[in-house]
Amino acid sequence: MSHNTFGHLFRVTTFGESHGPALGCVVDGCPPGIPLAEADIQADLDRRRPGQSRYVSQRKEPDLVRIVSGVFEDDETNGQVTTGTPITLLIDNVDARAKDYSEIRDRFRPGHADYTYWAKYGIRDYRGGGRQSARETASRVAAGAIARKLLNALYGQVRIRGALVQMGSSRIARERWDWEEIPRNPFFSPDAAMVDEWAIQLETLRKNGSSCGAVIEVVAEGIPAGLGAPIYGKLDADIASSLMGINAVKGVEFGAGFAAATLSGEENSDEMRMGADGKPLFLSNNAGGILGGISSGQPIVARFAVKPTSSILRPMQTIDRGGREVEIVTKGRHDPCVGIRAVPVGEAMLALVLADHALRHRAQMGETCGADPTV
Repeated sequence: MSHNTFGHLFRVTTFGESHGPALGCVVDGCPPGIPLAEADIQADLDRRRPGQSRYVSQRKEPDLVRIVSGVFEDDETNGQVTTGTPITLLIDNVDARAKDYSEIRDRFRPGHADYTYWAKYGIRDYRGGGRQSARETASRVAAGAIARKLLNALYGQVRIRGALVQMGSSRIARERWDWEEIPRNPFFSPDAAMVDEWAIQLETLRKNGSSCGAVIEVVAEGIPAGLGAPIYGKLDADIASSLMGINAVKGVEFGAGFAAATLSGEENSDEMRMGADGKPLFLSNNAGGILGGISSGQPIVARFAVKPTSSILRPMQTIDRGGREVEIVTKGRHDPCVGIRAVPVGEAMLALVLADHALRHRAQMGETCGADPTV
């Protein structure tokens, strides 16, 4: 099976299955001399791991990461730093329960990739979906932590944050947005008023054996103008591709997104003035920080829609490998809203694309270029 690597200069190859002995990734292209310890990666993994609340999968995985290559520590480096060689990260699976899936080994779960995997490869790892499982995203979050370190080394203080802005049909109120609220609740919600409502909503779904979808917003601040290219290397196209590559994602938008179709030209255009710091000052950000495929220096704002969790307890109609029409009930430990734990995954994918584009920009243009001396 190919297509397990993404990125151009900052490249990530992930490996492992949901119920195999371990999963992980190899990060290649990271420059040398960047301080990197396991604790730098663990903080992001801890935000993604299952079993932290009653509203997510109860699989108990500590997701402890080990760096097994690509770093070195001695008296001269004054701490562990990257060496410029491939960085291998390993995360053991310690709470796999393959027997939970024995009853569906020959049946295709509706909404999952079971049938398409079997149709393409002629073989399917039925243990939690194997390679198609969202468990694989732990590797991407680990790699994303390295990407964040690289971006901060290049540009100073870069902040990449995400939030759950909609669950089912219930949306947050943007006038109540508070970044400080996000780590205080189990939903990554920036709106404290939605926490109780979403808790009741998920408890009802869980009791009914059902699920719901969600919308996540990710924001990158501190990225200078100039990343990306106008035709086949568009920054927003690559970000969209990376976000669409997250399990269960069915749509991506930037800035005003699909709502831009309802605006007039004067409403949608982000007018500009000259700021006191001598840099352009945009009066709005309907473009989501990207114009013509190139970053504008504004916050990069993207949203992605996650479909309802397909593994539900209600009986559903399907077929088996022999073509027989059967019923299926998916047992095991599943998220009633898989979008909750997709927040740190979205952050990681945004960081990975930005790190790759940062290195591509430097390779083409050097350390400084154009009219913006900060690039």
